[in-house]
Amino acid sequence: MNRLILRVSVFFVFMALYTASYYIGTFGDVSNEESLAFVEEFGELLESIDTFGIFANNAILSLPMFIPGVGVAWGLFSGWSTGYAFASIAATTPALADFPPLAILYSSAFGFVELVAYSIGTSRGYLLIWSIIKRKKLSVDMIPVSIEIAVVIALLYVGAVLEFDLIKDFL
Repeated sequence: MNRLILRVSVFFVFMALYTASYYIGTFGDVSNEESLAFVEEFGELLESIDTFGIFANNAILSLPMFIPGVGVAWGLFSGWSTGYAFASIAATTPALADFPPLAILYSSAFGFVELVAYSIGTSRGYLLIWSIIKRKKLSVDMIPVSIEIAVVIALLYVGAVLEFDLIKDFL
């Protein structure tokens, strides 16, 4: 029972840390030139993306989060860079000027599903490094890690379906 409480607590801590790093990224000072270049590249990407492309991108982004130690840094950087991307889009899109950046994470179905998936991966990366520091057998964690990876993959697929459904309405 104590392991479950620890696991859930660490998950929520990393959900808060991902949210904070994303939010900090939204305050990035994006030049008009950078913003226009990003929006142009993003628009080109949207024209050729489908559900599998979104899924693959998010899976490639999330799986390194399970790596002990490195995964924590990667997860927080991922949050920051996603927030910075939002800042780039918002800088050239007047309709987003007053849009609360955290609404993408918490009020869009795909944003929340991805947040949960990234928090699972990052928190497991933390727990694995903690196990290594404490010199615990990692073999004990292999079944839970495998289950969590499967859950993250499933969540990311659902998120990709939801995200593409929203994107295709704008194309």
